[in-house]
Amino acid sequence: MSDVQLRPFRADDAPWLVERHATLYARDEGFDDSFEQLVARILDDFIADHDPECEQGWIAERGGTRLGSIFCVSQDDQTAKLRLFLLVPEARGQGAGKRLLRTCMDFAHTAGYREMVLWTHESHRAACALYRSFGWQLLDSKPVHSFGVDLVEQSWRIQL
Repeated sequence: MSDVQLRPFRADDAPWLVERHATLYARDEGFDDSFEQLVARILDDFIADHDPECEQGWIAERGGTRLGSIFCVSQDDQTAKLRLFLLVPEARGQGAGKRLLRTCMDFAHTAGYREMVLWTHESHRAACALYRSFGWQLLDSKPVHSFGVDLVEQSWRIQL
């Protein structure tokens, strides 16, 4: 997937990211619009006050077309949080997810974090398999009702 470029997130990427998350999660998982609101809030907060020394977002593109995203944000001085990891369906299975994940983890390590955490759902089997292949460990798994549907929420962690 050498024709895919990773570049820093820009504020003008936010509407696309909100729309893609909302559309794909509604279609694939039945999520209601509370998920779209959460994604918009996460991005608004990031744009308003992220510290570029220890927090960053990336967009994967091919020929100027956005394909996905990943973000590293601070949970605390020692812990980075992975957020908004997304690949559009046509970009999956081609290595772009691995590149996004490696870039995010390398940034977190370089920024001085000792570990990373993330929150996801067990229905995201491909992403969970990718996390596991990179050495992430599943910490917790529990049934919840979120975004209008029943889900199994997961928490993962990796030491950097």
